[in-house]
Amino acid sequence: MNTSSLSQSLLQQAAEMLRTARRAVAFTGAGISVESGIPPFRGPEGLWSRYDPQILDLRYFHAYPRQSWEVIKEIFYDYFGQARPNAGHRALARLEKAGLLQGVITQNIDNLHQEAGSRDVVEYHGTSRTLTCTACGARLEAAPEIFVHMPPACPRCGGLLKPDFIFFGEGIPPRAHQRAWAETRLSDVWLVVGTTGEIMPAALLPQEAKRHGARIIEVNVRPSNYTFTITDIFLPGKATAVLSALAEAAIPTPEEPV
Repeated sequence: MNTSSLSQSLLQQAAEMLRTARRAVAFTGAGISVESGIPPFRGPEGLWSRYDPQILDLRYFHAYPRQSWEVIKEIFYDYFGQARPNAGHRALARLEKAGLLQGVITQNIDNLHQEAGSRDVVEYHGTSRTLTCTACGARLEAAPEIFVHMPPACPRCGGLLKPDFIFFGEGIPPRAHQRAWAETRLSDVWLVVGTTGEIMPAALLPQEAKRHGARIIEVNVRPSNYTFTITDIFLPGKATAVLSALAEAAIPTPEEPV
């Protein structure tokens, strides 16, 4: 692993910050999943440069469910379904297992943190793993047989199924919202990874944590809205390389005391 462009001094400072934290939490965005083959939604290479974002508008979805679902299936189940966790996801899981991270708050809906081994994951924008019937409220796993016909119908009542991630015009899942905002008061270190700080209201979480006295470690390939405002340590680079190096530096060896 080449970390020559990464300041070893800053890396050690970040590692020590994690090791001495009373309670640390990771906050992740699309950038951590890019190296798993999942592009971000925004930007010149983002999904919205290729697809019309109205397919995730709640009113459009209910008015034109087949058109919405054809694109949703292509993006989130055919394409995203092939993605696998990368070294960045695995590094966060190792930090959690070592007791240096309380867990992960993620804006992503791809389930890659859980597949990598993270146990405490707050899915702030919901998940693509399950679907809910808009008629009877039944909740189902997103199994391949669900998508044989478009739009997919509830096997119990025949109602329209909707993925359990938020659409435009839809609120944040209440339990995820409550847990995430609780961490802004509870955690004294936030490890912010792969997010630009542009998507509201998620972007407010690290800012609120900072207001309550948290220290911010940021991992991004380029400066974000956080870098020059609330970040204490900025570690530039790809999440796979930087988080792997950070976990290696922070996690005690078997003979080393915590």
